[in-house]
Amino acid sequence: MMMMDDKYRQYQRVFEYFDENGDGKVSAAEVQQRMGGAVWLEEEEAEEGLSFEEFVRIVEEEGSEEEKDKELKEAFRMYEMEGCGAITAESLQRMLGKLGEERSIHECKKMIACYDLNGDGLLCFDEFKVMMITT
Repeated sequence: MMMMDDKYRQYQRVFEYFDENGDGKVSAAEVQQRMGGAVWLEEEEAEEGLSFEEFVRIVEEEGSEEEKDKELKEAFRMYEMEGCGAITAESLQRMLGKLGEERSIHECKKMIACYDLNGDGLLCFDEFKVMMITT
């Protein structure tokens, strides 16, 4: 049960980050504000806003947990600097460049800060996982 509580606390922190005005709903405008234009809400959800319960449902649906983890670990390895065990601003910038998205180190640090739950300036796998399932 402890693992479940930790997971929901992480979800709550990410949800609260997006819910900028504190009304208990994440609107398309709030997502755009926090993500610099990227919107991951469906049209109906964007109009009404997304409650925490709906947010958790979206995050947890589709595929087995083991299958998701395997795919996410493969993606994580692509972004991580070899041997570091975490995604740095530099490794994020490098990978985004390979994908054709040029970003400054400052922009990459800002992107990491959105999901850096422990405040160390890096994305560990668990933080990366939260980022990937919420964007």
